[in-house]
Amino acid sequence: MSLQKIDIFDFTLQNGSYKRWLPLYFQAFGQPIGTAPVVLVNHALTGNSQVTGENGWWNALIGTEKTIDTDFYTIIAFNIPGNGFGGQAENLIQNYKDFTTKDIALLFWEGLQFLGIHRLFAVIGGSLGGGIAWEMGFLKPNHIENLIPVASDWKASDWLIANVLVQDKILNNSEKPVHDARLHAMLLYRTPQSFKAKFNRSKNENQELYQIESWLLHHGEKLESRFALESYKLMNHLLKTIGESTNCGQFIGFAKQTTANIHLIAVDSDYFFTADENRETYEILKRVNSNVSYHEIQSLHGHDAFLIEFEQLNAILKNTFTTQKIKLN
Repeated sequence: MSLQKIDIFDFTLQNGSYKRWLPLYFQAFGQPIGTAPVVLVNHALTGNSQVTGENGWWNALIGTEKTIDTDFYTIIAFNIPGNGFGGQAENLIQNYKDFTTKDIALLFWEGLQFLGIHRLFAVIGGSLGGGIAWEMGFLKPNHIENLIPVASDWKASDWLIANVLVQDKILNNSEKPVHDARLHAMLLYRTPQSFKAKFNRSKNENQELYQIESWLLHHGEKLESRFALESYKLMNHLLKTIGESTNCGQFIGFAKQTTANIHLIAVDSDYFFTADENRETYEILKRVNSNVSYHEIQSLHGHDAFLIEFEQLNAILKNTFTTQKIKLN
């Protein structure tokens, strides 16, 4: 449960930059390593390795007698280097544009190898975490039994790249960069319909601000208090590098080669990784791979539905994880 560290030495990034040393922090939950099927959980942009337990951000999905059952599985969650979780100043990265999601995927595989883990029952991640899951699959197409990207895609779309640029400009030019970038980002993570249902043009008690304004400002302040500027710059930049080194032909080649069951999970109202992009991915995959399924969460709430609509997500994932339990019991 406690935060642990793996020291990665002599690592060369995709752009040729050499890192003599990189710390890779992680947490392990559930069954001891080597005794049970392993599920790797990749966190999203402002997330971390605390996927279950106290302050666990995916407690509705992971835990005792939950869909991803800690009484049955070994759960590993790495922190993307540079996310600053746990207060390690050494884990902040200044040259953030040197890194790609493929670099992170390589680091995660190195970390797993260090732990003696060579195959994964599943790798699951939402948003940026799902993009890293895809990259891990591209690197080792026959080492993952179930590849489960949620509210994500195998490549960054033009829309996503455009929004990464806007975020980067805010982060490098605003007087309150983390706070202000978060305000803009929340407009991508939710939808107009979600805001209307929640606020409906109401004002707060003193009538000075609309409730939507208060809510956005609160989210800006909350992230500003817990997330370093360097971390936000890096995580935002990584989004646009998803699938950067993989063209459509190579993606089809991966689909033909992989032994993984690919479970695509989109959100019908997602403004970040749109359902249209996921449907297109599914159409490409199913032509060459019979082990692919497509599921769509129905929600007013947009991209953040993968952190909100737990009943739907559990229902989608239940068969994959309970079938494995039945097999081994």
